Amino acid sequence: MAAPNHIPKKTQVLVIGGGPGGSYAATCLAREGCQVVLLEADNFPRYHIGESTLPSLRRYLQFIGFLEEFEGHGFTHKNGAAFKLNAQKRHGFTNFLEEDPTNHAWNLVRSESDEMLLRHASRCGVKVHESTRVTDIEFDGPRPVAASYLNTSTHDAGRIEFDYLVDSSGRAGVMSTKYLKNRVFNPSFKNIATWGYWRGAKKYQPNDEKLANFPFFEALSDDSGWAWFFPLHDGTTSVGLVMNQDIANRKKRAHSWSTREFYVQELKKQAPVLVDLIGPEGYLAEDGKSSGSAVRSASDYSYSAKCYAGPGYRLVGDAACFIDPYFSSGIHLAQTSGLSAAATILASIKGTCPETQAAEWHNQRVDISYTRFLVVVLTAYRQIRSQDTPILSEIAEDGFDRAFDHFRPVIQGRVDAQQKLAATAPDLRETIDFCKAAFDATGREGMSVPIPSPQTRAGDSESASGRPTTNGYAHPTTNGEHPTLDAEVKNAITQTTAMRFMTTGESFMIDNLVSDEIIGMRLRLKAGDLGLDVISRS
Repeated sequence: MAAPNHIPKKTQVLVIGGGPGGSYAATCLAREGCQVVLLEADNFPRYHIGESTLPSLRRYLQFIGFLEEFEGHGFTHKNGAAFKLNAQKRHGFTNFLEEDPTNHAWNLVRSESDEMLLRHASRCGVKVHESTRVTDIEFDGPRPVAASYLNTSTHDAGRIEFDYLVDSSGRAGVMSTKYLKNRVFNPSFKNIATWGYWRGAKKYQPNDEKLANFPFFEALSDDSGWAWFFPLHDGTTSVGLVMNQDIANRKKRAHSWSTREFYVQELKKQAPVLVDLIGPEGYLAEDGKSSGSAVRSASDYSYSAKCYAGPGYRLVGDAACFIDPYFSSGIHLAQTSGLSAAATILASIKGTCPETQAAEWHNQRVDISYTRFLVVVLTAYRQIRSQDTPILSEIAEDGFDRAFDHFRPVIQGRVDAQQKLAATAPDLRETIDFCKAAFDATGREGMSVPIPSPQTRAGDSESASGRPTTNGYAHPTTNGEHPTLDAEVKNAITQTTAMRFMTTGESFMIDNLVSDEIIGMRLRLKAGDLGLDVISRS
């Protein structure tokens, strides 16, 4: 880690934030010979939620030469995940090892994993400065050119100029919220998440070595949300409750509950299988892992932006967008966008394409990955919030095997990162067809989860139904306790989103990872020559 008083006056690339997306982008750039300064407001290790990962993380770590060290740390292996979406049907599963016995992911203690990634960035040549908060950004026209910062330990202030900016400042999203003002919240996931860490809990299927450390997700019995159960290598288990925010607020008011009382009582009442996993020996840890509080909560965490890049800047990770904890997409999307930021900045530096095209490639790369997960998560949410309706299975089916077979290409990260060229495009088409069927408004009356319109996300002032919006999304109507969209809007959204999947899933290349063709270019994933390749049509 560089000394606080040695922050240079000028750097080629400034990265704001040292989380998984920022440290990854910085590492990729430094390994390609770029001069990179990273300013992190916190002092690592620091607490962070978001422990569950996807197998794609292995591919990303391998590319930056960090897989072996990360694997050796001892994080809990995640060989798949189990899902309970309906009280009457068998659990659904996604098995990461089905096609490759080495294809596990991990359940992470983020204070440890994030620090490891940041230290690796430093060893790769990134000038890392912790306890250093960016306070302001200066622009030359639309292009950011300098940042002011404050060291929160010494109170020293300074200014640094840069050629390129990577904003990975997390949910704070400096560029998106303070300057671009383009963050759009997703009303489909207007939830509140409440979580804590338990000791003495049991494991999921403890007698089966492959299933024992599976994270477990359970739909709440009143259709209001879901709960998670993630075993961690430090002996604790992360247990969370995700509930529609309006419903949660009403319950808290009705019972005069504290956050802790709400969390414990609703788990007991709404998640019986998960509570059985906690078991009689389980107890809520009071050891201050989560910044001194045994139970924490967060809301307004699902959002996107109308753009993720522009002249001289890229948005990465949670600074760009976040969907929902379901299917554990957070770190995958952070590192996908981090890699894209690095590759497009390098393409601009090398003159492979104009900066405007490089920025647009990043815009579309982030939007494509976000949209893929968005549609799959929304499809699952339709079942969670209408458990008595056969959305992800036919009435005669006793489980959700078919649904999770269709979800697999997306929820394992295969369509964004893969070592071997497989039938990814056909797999993706099947995923789309399945999700389209689940959102078929003509055959699904009374469904309860609205989804954002691509038209309004692009900045239109009206929704697909012609109704004016205030936040870039169609205003939902209400039906009982859950908002709905009318059939016309749902069909229009589904068709538009499905077409986007089709066009972006058609072409794939292999180097070490697989990527989409976007605006006539593909990711060149080659150590020492990272960037973009222009596709020849001759």
